[in-house]
Order: sequence, then C-alpha cells, then structure tokens
Amino acid sequence: MPGKSSDDKMQQLPNDGAENETAPKTEREIERKEENKDYTPVIVKRTDEALKHPDDILEKAINEGLEQLQRPFLSLFLSAVAAGLILGFTVISVAVVESQSLSIFQTGATRLSIALVYPLGFVLCIMSGTQLFTEHTATAVYPVLDRRGTLYSLLRLWLTVLAGNLLGALVSAGFLVTADSVIGARSGYIVIAEHLVHFASWPLFISALLAGWLMALGAWLVMATQPNMSQIISIYIVTFIIGIGGLHHSIAGSVEIFTGYLISSSFTLPQVLKFLALAIVGNLVGGSVFVALLNYAHIRETQKTVKD
Repeated sequence: MPGKSSDDKMQQLPNDGAENETAPKTEREIERKEENKDYTPVIVKRTDEALKHPDDILEKAINEGLEQLQRPFLSLFLSAVAAGLILGFTVISVAVVESQSLSIFQTGATRLSIALVYPLGFVLCIMSGTQLFTEHTATAVYPVLDRRGTLYSLLRLWLTVLAGNLLGALVSAGFLVTADSVIGARSGYIVIAEHLVHFASWPLFISALLAGWLMALGAWLVMATQPNMSQIISIYIVTFIIGIGGLHHSIAGSVEIFTGYLISSSFTLPQVLKFLALAIVGNLVGGSVFVALLNYAHIRETQKTVKD
C-alpha cells in the first residue's frame, strides 16, 4: 500500500478524549467548544431552574392563562364541575373536626385543628388539574394585560369556570347531606354555614378579598416551583392561612352554604345568594387586583428599567 501522509495518520489516531491543541479540530468539536462557552452545563442548569426568575414566572403565567382562555367550553366546564365536587372533601374534613371537637377544647385549639384539615380538598383539586375559579382570578388576567388575550375571552372563562364550580359544589353538597348518616357531621355543617351568613356585608367582602388574594398568590407560587412536594406545600400554606383566619372562599364556601341550606331550615335562599355574591366579587377583586395587576406591573416596569 502506498505510504500515507502525516496528515492522514494524524486523522486516524484514536481519540482518547484528551485535548491536543496541535491536532486539527473537527467542525463538531469547534461547535461543542462554543456551546460550552455559551450555555450552562446541564447539572448546573437543572439546579438553577429550581429558582425561577419573576420574568419567567410571568411568561409561564401568561402562557397558562392563554391556554385556558382558548380551551373549548365543554372541556373547561366539566373540569370546573370536577373542581367544585372535589372541594366537598375540604368541607367534610372541616365539618367532622368541628362536630367531633370535645367541649374541653378551647376555641383556639378547634380553630387550629380546622385550619390543619382545611387545605386537603384544595390540594386534591389543584394537583388533579381541575379548574378552580379563584385560580383564574389572576392567571387568566395576565394574557389580557399583556394584550395577548381579549376581555371577552376572560369573561367567558370566568363565567364558565364559575358556573361549573357552583354546579359541582351543589352536587357535592347533595352527596354530603345524603351520606351524613355515615359521616355524622350535621352539627359541623350548620356551624360552618353560620360562619358564612352572620357577618355584615363589608367585613364579608374584605374577608373574601383576602382569601382571593391568597388563592391567586398560591397559583403564582405553584407556577414558581417545580412539580413536586414544593407545589403541595405552597397550596397548603395559603389555604392554611385562609382556614386559620376564617376567611371566605367562594367555591369551598358554596359547598358549605349549600350543605347548610339543604340540611337545616335555619338558612334562607337570600342568605345563600348574598354570601355567594359577596364572596365571588371579593375573591375576584383580591386575585385580579392584588396579585395579577401588581405582579404584572412591577415585573414589566423592572423589564423597562433594564432595557433603558
């Protein structure tokens, strides 16, 4: 065989992974070297992604909101009905604790016990991917603020999810009343429902505003964290605060007030409608103004400052 040139022999040398500055570089080797300069190594990148920048959370929130705004009516409605049904488990938990609390318990101990179980239905609801009205008081607003969604699509989403949640809540209340001979929480349902109707309108509205604020903040935290236990903890924290504070959540509260109305004649339809109206509007204002508007405004203003 004819002798090979020194260049050919160099190209046939096995690549042992060691860098040889004098050896000719292939195109891919040059590309890889440039990529190592420009991109974060995978292990470091995965660690860094655990802490998300507010800009990235906002973009994720906008995309999530857009996805829900464009979702077919039937899909959205059925998911909302499922969410209303699932929150019945929160009402069971709270009512059982309330009705089984011994007289020797102090009010503070009972309240703490209720707050500890209050988040359970919310964790089931949100982690199962069903649509809850108080999640969308903020999430669905972001794409509208960013001019990627329309006001009509926002109102359509709100009304669809709210109607589905209320229907699911009514059906769930019917299940709880029917099964109360097994659950044994009748007195608890009545006490909970009384907590919804004996307040004046303004304190009830502010209570609902605070609950809506917390729920929307919880939705933001879920998007800010990785899909694991940290999301469950985020949901648990905000709903625990709602429970310990005795704040009014429109959808969980609708299961509670429907159950009280069906199980006892001491509650009237006007009381039910008054609670629903104040709780829904309060939750809506709390989520859309104190979370969506404030988050969007401060992040976008920061971006403008950086660009300038």
